[in-house]
Amino acid sequence: MMGLQDFLKTVKKIRSRVNDRLSVAGILLTMCDARTNLCKVITEQVRDTFEGQIRIFESRIPNTVKVGESVYYSEPLIEYAPESNVTKAYKNLAKELINHEG
Repeated sequence: MMGLQDFLKTVKKIRSRVNDRLSVAGILLTMCDARTNLCKVITEQVRDTFEGQIRIFESRIPNTVKVGESVYYSEPLIEYAPESNVTKAYKNLAKELINHEG
């Protein structure tokens, strides 16, 4: 949470000094395991802190070794593990962005 707040402050400074068109599309929760209390607590904390200020994506990217394996084998995740939960999560994110950006 501290890093996220610092990041948003940095974006604000860059916007005012360098690029007034710079924006953040939203907050994407990654390395999430919805079965754990930690993920639930962090999700709730992000919502409590940022809801109404910045978009919080509904998509959550799960923690999985498939991502590291695809990088290791130099293959896009969609080709390396097309049916994996993480690939489906990234596809959902893409749909969410398209629907939002129109």
